[in-house]
Amino acid sequence: MKKILLLLALPLVTYAQTTPDELTAKAAKIHAKAFTIDTHADVPINMMKDGFDVSVEHDYDKDGTQIDFPRMKKGGMDGMFFAVYLGQGKRTPEANAEAKKKALAIFDKIHESVRLHPDAAGLATTSKQGYQLQKEGKRAVFIGMENGWPVENDIKNLKLYYDLGLRYITLSHSSNNDICDSSTDPDGPEYNGLSKFGEEVVKEMNRLGIMVDISHVSDSTFYDVINLSKVPVIASHSSCRALCDVPRNMTDDMIKTLAKNGGVIQINFVPGFVKKPSMQQELSMKTIRLKMRQTDLSADDRKALRDEMVANNKKYEKDLPTVAEAVDHIEHVIKLTSVDHVGIGMDLDGGGKVVGLNDVSQIGEITKELVKRGYSEKDITKIWGGNIMRVLDKVEKGATASR
Repeated sequence: MKKILLLLALPLVTYAQTTPDELTAKAAKIHAKAFTIDTHADVPINMMKDGFDVSVEHDYDKDGTQIDFPRMKKGGMDGMFFAVYLGQGKRTPEANAEAKKKALAIFDKIHESVRLHPDAAGLATTSKQGYQLQKEGKRAVFIGMENGWPVENDIKNLKLYYDLGLRYITLSHSSNNDICDSSTDPDGPEYNGLSKFGEEVVKEMNRLGIMVDISHVSDSTFYDVINLSKVPVIASHSSCRALCDVPRNMTDDMIKTLAKNGGVIQINFVPGFVKKPSMQQELSMKTIRLKMRQTDLSADDRKALRDEMVANNKKYEKDLPTVAEAVDHIEHVIKLTSVDHVGIGMDLDGGGKVVGLNDVSQIGEITKELVKRGYSEKDITKIWGGNIMRVLDKVEKGATASR
């Protein structure tokens, strides 16, 4: 009996004797092999500002930026979906046309960054291209669009953006648009889900092979999309409402429904979506983030905002979530569904930041936390990129079948 009890105890003893150095080494080995993809990177906001060069390594402590090609390489980030982001403005013909013009300028900037630095990065539109770039030691730049406003009211614009490399659209942002209701519009729902035009947008995205992204949309919009889409959908940067009760996060039922659809939720690392902040902290951070998203800021303006953010973070330092608390959201999804329906979309350069992860060079801390919790190399590989690439493949295959 004593021998049996001793044998049963052996794995626990082995785990207990694992040193921090051994755990770090194991995590580093897994991280180096995994195809790591983040599905929501707001680095184009910085790329559109004068003086920012994505090919040069920047310092978070000096300028507050979180992504560039050198830091992606240093952190072992194989690829990211660069976001063509536009905050929702007026919905007039003139404003819509201006939104399209600005979106096309961001596409141009993303393409230029790859064209000028072919040794560092390449544009990817398929999982095959992404994996090939990883083999070549280059960063894979995928493109997503945050807010469907630049679609205007013209369904043909979807093909235009698809041909430019677009592979997902976040249907709305913080306000309702012509496609659907947002989860955070101060005036409440306009359509109680998708608009009639929004239904046509989802169908055309399915036909072309553009992933439908339900981050930011209202709960009713989510269920409309699920009922309409013929292929899996994604949440490119959302977290779990059960752990942080805010409208931007997904309920347990939504997460389980998304998984049943074959889709994936990519966990967001914005502090207020990982851990419920105090009202004053959230208002302060929201104000700073809105200011930082402006593209016409001078160097002095950016430094002043950076100093303001540092002071604000210092003030609420004890309330900021950690890497472990962000991974709690990953684990929550796994417990609800399986390891096949969760990934990572940190929203870096768009407010994403937790204690222990200031920029993309530090993403190995996520892998380390997953290893610490006992997740296998196979599981971690799915979380970091395998799941989202599976959905991308499925959406592409569905589009090919419908043409």
